Amino acid sequence: MVAKATPSRESIAGNRWLKPFAHRVMHSSLWRFTRRSVPRGVALGMVTGILVPMGQIPASAVLALPLRANIPAAAATTFFTNPLTTPPLWGLAYWLGSHLIGPRAAQATASVTPGWADWLLHQVGPALLVGLVTLTAILTLIGYFGSALAWRLWIARKWRRRSAERAARPPIDAAC
Repeated sequence: MVAKATPSRESIAGNRWLKPFAHRVMHSSLWRFTRRSVPRGVALGMVTGILVPMGQIPASAVLALPLRANIPAAAATTFFTNPLTTPPLWGLAYWLGSHLIGPRAAQATASVTPGWADWLLHQVGPALLVGLVTLTAILTLIGYFGSALAWRLWIARKWRRRSAERAARPPIDAAC
């Protein structure tokens, strides 16, 4: 399902915002699935998916250039944030940020004039920002190391299967 939603190499190259970078974006190393580029792409997709409010896929494609990250992995990982996952993610980020900042810090930054704008700027805003950055760091590390571990397990399974196939083959008789 995610593979269908992930933009193709040609659709990214044809994007009008990416035309100036098209020659760099189309470099084959950014599209190959390797053990180093895929975890970078997953981590980059987590960062852009959570912290960039709009244009996440183009942002991850442009940021993949200097990081040598896999563009399809980065673009697919941005779908981690969607209309179903964003509200709980932001709620968790606010809870985490308010616990990291503490109630005294939130009260100390509050100004004398009460109101929803003051509440938003001085209590919710800092807690949400700290929580989003912290949650992004945690999920990025989980995504990076989780995809690196999944890659290793996948390769080990391929090697075991290949070894079992070799062992199951009848030996070639040299006396023939």
